[in-house]
Amino acid sequence: MNRVLAIILGGGAGTRLQPLTLTRAKPAVPLGGKYRLIDIPISNCINSGINKIYALTQFNSQSLNRHLSLTYNLSSGFSSGFVEVLAAQQTPDSPSWFEGTADAVRQYRELFEAWDVDQVLILSGDQLYRMDYAAFVAAHRASGAALTVAALPVDSSAAEGFGLMRTDAAGRIREFREKPKGETLEAMRVDTGALGLSASEAERRPFLASMGIYVFERDTLFNLLSSQPQATDFGQEIIPAALASGLPLQSYLFDDYWEDIGTIKAFYDANLALADEQPAFSFYDEQAPIYTRSRYLPPSQIRDSHLHRSVLSEGCLLDRCVIQHCVLGLRLRVEEGAMLEDTLVMGADSYESEDERALVRSHGGVPLGIGAGSVVKRAILDKNVRIGANVQIINKDWVQEADRSELGFTIRSGIVVIEKNTTVADGSVI
Repeated sequence: MNRVLAIILGGGAGTRLQPLTLTRAKPAVPLGGKYRLIDIPISNCINSGINKIYALTQFNSQSLNRHLSLTYNLSSGFSSGFVEVLAAQQTPDSPSWFEGTADAVRQYRELFEAWDVDQVLILSGDQLYRMDYAAFVAAHRASGAALTVAALPVDSSAAEGFGLMRTDAAGRIREFREKPKGETLEAMRVDTGALGLSASEAERRPFLASMGIYVFERDTLFNLLSSQPQATDFGQEIIPAALASGLPLQSYLFDDYWEDIGTIKAFYDANLALADEQPAFSFYDEQAPIYTRSRYLPPSQIRDSHLHRSVLSEGCLLDRCVIQHCVLGLRLRVEEGAMLEDTLVMGADSYESEDERALVRSHGGVPLGIGAGSVVKRAILDKNVRIGANVQIINKDWVQEADRSELGFTIRSGIVVIEKNTTVADGSVI
């Protein structure tokens, strides 16, 4: 794997994840209480023996850069490993920002070409899954393909949202279409049983969806970027062009948990699923751990509270409260009588001592965390929120979509999102 270079694409402005992406890049969005989205592909790389990793981003990259610099130091006197952020920049040769996935790689082409590698692994920074990239690369090498695309078997209801591949029985890609519908969709059916699914699963999931994860032969990647100078996207332009040129393209079946975290609802559902008794994705895997920044926080303290089906991060203090099916982030303080249900709380970046909390109250303010007697249901509370006493965040009118940024909250798919650093006064009802 020392002959592989990994490039993680940070995506665009992340508008569908706003307000979580108003002040941070999409890969920097907190996940599962203590992680960030970027930790997933980086951990998969490290577990697969790939240690030359670039992350490309152009929006709000400061927090992402800080997280990576504090978390991943792979270099030493005996290793060339690194994790480095490459932010979009305007130069005489590239006067515009990144215009798509392929354009992002093209703009840093000279840097990537300087590496003496055989393959380039292209990854997404906003997906939740666990994959052995070493097996992926090995299958690519064995196939003799110029490009291999990771393929997720899906049913017809999900197929319309993906780029689909039509392959032969050996997994060779014969056709690629972006988000087909109707008769065009039906023409993309594949015998997924020949690729490894059981007969029942092959009948249920007869389509191969591109996961946006690719292994390119080094020269193939740069030749395609040169021959298609106007192409900005891998899925929509580069892969169809590679097929049209007659290059051998291969699919790689991935039949495991995978979630594209592109919307507030998908993000909320993926996080809350971590609290299930038998979660589809778990951070508890000794063979393939997910890494993140070590913060050296004390254990969480629970005072006469009730917790059910929840994930609790380090450094929390729960005081005589009720926590039902929640994911609680770092340094969270929940005061007496509060109740949280079906809620993701991202925690805080710092502590407030008892004296500091008393001082905040004496000046008419609200301390960090969830105040006494408050009720929060079906919500996402971003970092450093201050929820006063006897607050109700319950979406009492069952609103599905709303923008109330001037008040510090947004509603998406019926989920109330309290924005980062927002204060909700005592007795407020949302």
